[in-house]
Amino acid sequence: CLLIGRGIATDEINTSSYWFKNSNELIDFKEGCHASFEYGRYGNPTTIVAENKISALEGAESTILMSSGMCASTVMMFALVKKGGDIITTTDCYRKTRIFIDDFLVPNMNITVHVIDPADMDGLESALDKNNLVSKLCHSKGTLVCVDGTFATPLNQNALALGADLVLTGCISGSEEVTSKIHKLHHVLGGTLNPTLHLHAQQQHITGLRIAEILEAHPSLIKFEKSIEQINENNNFAFNLPSHAENKIAMKQMTGFGGVVSFEIDGDSETTKTFIDALKIPYIDLSFGGCESIVDQPAIISYCFYDDDTKDVTGSHWEMHGPKVAPELKPSGPVSSGNYYLLTST
Repeated sequence: CLLIGRGIATDEINTSSYWFKNSNELIDFKEGCHASFEYGRYGNPTTIVAENKISALEGAESTILMSSGMCASTVMMFALVKKGGDIITTTDCYRKTRIFIDDFLVPNMNITVHVIDPADMDGLESALDKNNLVSKLCHSKGTLVCVDGTFATPLNQNALALGADLVLTGCISGSEEVTSKIHKLHHVLGGTLNPTLHLHAQQQHITGLRIAEILEAHPSLIKFEKSIEQINENNNFAFNLPSHAENKIAMKQMTGFGGVVSFEIDGDSETTKTFIDALKIPYIDLSFGGCESIVDQPAIISYCFYDDDTKDVTGSHWEMHGPKVAPELKPSGPVSSGNYYLLTST
């Protein structure tokens, strides 16, 4: 008999179903007397280890891994928002989430939606008071708070420690009391996970800050951050910059920042398109989080068929775009190219 030691790295288990030696073992499993797994949709050894590690990073009691961020958000709302209930969301909410709320939850579940500016605390308090909802502002009214932690990651911000009930990325983390309701629905709907976080997030923070500093110093770029436009006329690219109006708050809550930087070109749509097309490193793409650097223009890639009023509310002007900075992009400085500035790697 050959004995093999236990590996340090977690084994990757890809099977969808699990077998039992006999009927009694199956009965023992069902009665909670025998530890085993049953079906891939209900979890497997690999994902359980990953969920436990994410819970440790988030400071959460429980985490549910899912196949995508949209799967996580829709399952969460299905499980927790009752028919005839209320949802308070923000003007910068992920577009597909807003589409799900507006086109499905509102007509089919009679949900009332309140859209506020994320920096508008008066608007949040008004929405809570007006509808007598049930969470310090939110908890005082009994409302559950869900934070999108995609950009920050649990390495840079622990929203649960700041009072949130749930943190949502490609998974859902929170208290066992809340996530147990989501677990039940996840077992029905599926959305199981498909096959260096620390180094990745750290390099994104370093590179994102470098790009923000380069952009802030460039005269051909308009400083713009929609979420604080109403409270500060001198808006900046990212709150990791000391000049950003919300930098002091961010520094108290976060230990690092993501690699997404938004900025506006001083010119028309053709100027912006020419700028994007001239970039040498980023791909024109929609998503982020991989090892590639990408750039997108929300007015085209997300809001192409929306009217100008909608684009104004969401901050998706023709000139607006943001590079999502992957670890390998390390700009050493701008290189002059006519009216445009390109970012180069070291």
